[in-house]
Amino acid sequence: MPHLTPHLYSQSKSAQNKEQAHFRACNLCEAMCGIKITHNGSQILSIKGDAEDPFSRGHICPKAVALQDIHEDPDRIRQPLLKTEDGWKEIGWEEALDRAAEGIRRTQKAHGKDAVATYLGNPNVHNTGNLLMGRHFFNAVRTRNRFSATSVDQLPHHIVAWKLFGHQLKIPVPDIDHTTHMVIIGGNPLASNGSIMTVPDVRNRLKDIQKRGGQFIVIDPRRTETAELADEHHFIKPGTDAFLLMAILNTLFEKHLIDTGRLTAFLDDFDSIKDYVSGWTPERAAAVTGISAQTIHQLAVDFGKADRPVMYGRMGVSVQVFGLLCQFLIMLINIATGRLDEPGGLMFTRPAADILKQTGRGHFGKGLSRVRKLPEFNGEFPVAAMAEEMLVEGDGQVRGLVTVAGNPVLSTPNGTQLEKGLEGLDFMVSIDFYLNETTRHADLILPPVSPLERDHYDIIFHLLAVRNTTRFAGPLFPPPAGAMEDWQIFKALEDRLRPVKGLTEKLARKFSTPRRLLDILLRSGPHGWFRNPLKGLSLKRLARHPHGIDLGELKPSLPKALYTKDKRIHLQPEFFFNDLKRLERFESQLKESDTLLLFGRRHVRSNNSWLHNSHRLIKSKSRCTVMMHPTDAKQRGISEVGQVSVSSRVGNITLPVEITDAVMSGTISIPHGWGHNREGVRLQTAASVAGQSINDLTDDQDIDLLSGNAVLNGIAVRAVAVESQDEAAQEQPSAQALS
Repeated sequence: MPHLTPHLYSQSKSAQNKEQAHFRACNLCEAMCGIKITHNGSQILSIKGDAEDPFSRGHICPKAVALQDIHEDPDRIRQPLLKTEDGWKEIGWEEALDRAAEGIRRTQKAHGKDAVATYLGNPNVHNTGNLLMGRHFFNAVRTRNRFSATSVDQLPHHIVAWKLFGHQLKIPVPDIDHTTHMVIIGGNPLASNGSIMTVPDVRNRLKDIQKRGGQFIVIDPRRTETAELADEHHFIKPGTDAFLLMAILNTLFEKHLIDTGRLTAFLDDFDSIKDYVSGWTPERAAAVTGISAQTIHQLAVDFGKADRPVMYGRMGVSVQVFGLLCQFLIMLINIATGRLDEPGGLMFTRPAADILKQTGRGHFGKGLSRVRKLPEFNGEFPVAAMAEEMLVEGDGQVRGLVTVAGNPVLSTPNGTQLEKGLEGLDFMVSIDFYLNETTRHADLILPPVSPLERDHYDIIFHLLAVRNTTRFAGPLFPPPAGAMEDWQIFKALEDRLRPVKGLTEKLARKFSTPRRLLDILLRSGPHGWFRNPLKGLSLKRLARHPHGIDLGELKPSLPKALYTKDKRIHLQPEFFFNDLKRLERFESQLKESDTLLLFGRRHVRSNNSWLHNSHRLIKSKSRCTVMMHPTDAKQRGISEVGQVSVSSRVGNITLPVEITDAVMSGTISIPHGWGHNREGVRLQTAASVAGQSINDLTDDQDIDLLSGNAVLNGIAVRAVAVESQDEAAQEQPSAQALS
C-alpha cells in the first residue's frame, strides 16, 4: 500500500496539544458535506464546514457535530460485551470472536446453515471497510436468510435500475445544478440533504433554480421545509402517488408532449406505454389523490413544455403500497419527455471509484422466503418477512441472527413482533457500538471503532452525487490499542468460520484491506492512474487533496454506459404494469375508506435512531409528536394540550399532539426512529426524550407486492384523545410488555 500523507493518517507525537485541522467528509447522511475538524491531537475543539470543499462549498447541517458526540459518547461500547445471568460483562477480543464464531457454527450445526440470518443497517453504506470487505464474512456464514434496510428504503430504485439499465446501482440522479423545472414527489431534501441524490447545500441549489428563472414544485402530504421554499406545493393523500403519475403520463400523451429525443435510438418497448396509461385521467386521479384534475393537468403540461425539467421521487413514493410502480412511472415520465441522460434532467455519474463492475448486477425471485413465499432481490429477502421467519416453527426456521450497525426493532415494520422473534433466538451477535433496542437482545456485542478512528471514502454516495467529485480521509484519531474496525471484525470471524486452505488464499487474505481495494478502484476508474499514469488518480495522489477533487459536471453517457448486453434500455412495461389490476382494486378501497392515513417525516437534526444519543441534536423541544390537521382534531375532540392514542392492526402508541394545517386533512404524521423506552437500553440521552416508535404501528403484512418493499406510508390508523396522564399510561404498552 502506498504511504499516505501523515496529516491524513495519524498524529505525530510532536503534534500533540497543538491546534491543527483535519479535513474529511461527514458520513452521517448522504450529502458528503466537507468538514474541518479543529483539534489539539487528542481533543476535538470544533467542527465546521470546509469552505474549500468544491462540492459542499462550506455548507454543513447540524448533524455534523454529532461526529464528536458519537466519538466522545460515554454510552458508546468500547469493549466486547457478553450477556450473562448477572448482566453484561466485558470480555477480551479473542474470547469474544471465538464465542461469536462458535455460536454461529453451533446454531447452524443444530438447525442447518439457513438457521442463522443476517441483517445490515443503513450505517453500513457510510462505512468504506464494510462495503469493500463485508461480503467475505457473509459468504462465510453461507445463509440464504439475508435481510437489510434496503427493503424499508430504496429497493424500488434498485429494481428499476436493474430492469431498465442492467445494473441495480445504475441509478440516475437529478442534475439539480442545471435544471429549470424540478418536481419533487415525496421527498424533503432540506431535511434529508438529498437521498438517492447526494446534494450538499441543497437549499442554495434549489434557490439557484429560481434564480435561473425556473421553478421547483413539491408534492407531499405535509408542507415540509422544502415545500415552504418551493414555488408550488400540493397536498396528496399518502399512498396515492401512482394515480397522480399515471394521470401525468396520460396527459403528456393526450397533449402530444411526448418526445424521447435521442433515447429513441436505443429504447425498447415504448410504443405500448400509451395503451397502458389510457383511461387513467386527471379526473380519475383527482377522486383519490386530493389534487384537482385541473392542477394535475397543469402539472403535466408545465413539465412537458419546460426547458429542462426533471422529476424526482423519494421515500414518500418508495415506501408505500405501490412503491415500485411509482418509481417506474417517474422514470417513464423523464424518459417520455427526453429528460434521461440530458443536462438538467436525470443524469448518470462517472465516479472515481466505480464499483459497478465489481458488484452483482442484480437478480429477482431466484429464491422465495420460507413462510410467505416473498421473492428475494440480489440475495436479500424483504425485511418485512424477518420476524415471521423467526416465529413460525418448522424446517428452516431462523434460530440465530447477526446484525451489523442496525436497529430493526425501531426501523422495520411491526417492531413489537420482531422483538418477540429476537427473544426466542438460540443465538444472536451484534456488531455495533451501542446497546440499543435491538442489540439488547444479543448474546454478544462486538463494538467497532468510532467513525473518526477509521478511513473514510464515500463509495456509494459519489456514485449518486449531482456532481462528479472524489475525496478521501484517513482517521482523525488512531484507534485505541486492541480496538478493531468493522472490517477487521468481519475478517477475524471469517478466519474462524472458514479457515484458509493454502498459501494463495492466505496471502490474499493477508494483503486484502479496504485501502488496497480502494486504491485499485481509483486506479482502474474512469479518472484513474491506469488510464493516465501522469495525472490519473491513485489513493496516494487523492490523499494529497484533503479538500477533495472536483471531477466536473454530469455529462451524457448513454448508450455506452448501459449494463444491458445489447446496450439498449428495456422498459419491460408488462412487468411493472402488471400491478395496474391491484391499483384498480386499491382505488375502490380508497373511495370507501374514511380512516386516517399515517405517514412518516424526517428532521434535519435526526437520521434514523442512532443519532438520538447526541445531546446537541435532541436538545430542542420534543420532535416525536403526532401532527394532525385542525379539522381532524376537532372531529375527535383532540386538543393541543392533550395526547393522542394512535392504533393500527398491529399496535398502538400514545404521543403529544401537534395540531397544524401543515399536514393534509385525513392524515397524521409521526417521525421515524424514536421509541427509546425499552428496558435494558444504554442510551441515556435518547432515553430522556424516548418518544414512541412509528414502527409499532406499521404492518409487516402490508408490503408493495411487486417489489417486497415495506409499506411505511399510507397506513390506516385510528386516533383518539387521551386527556389525562392516567389514560395515557393505560393506552401505552409497558416497557416490560415490549421487551
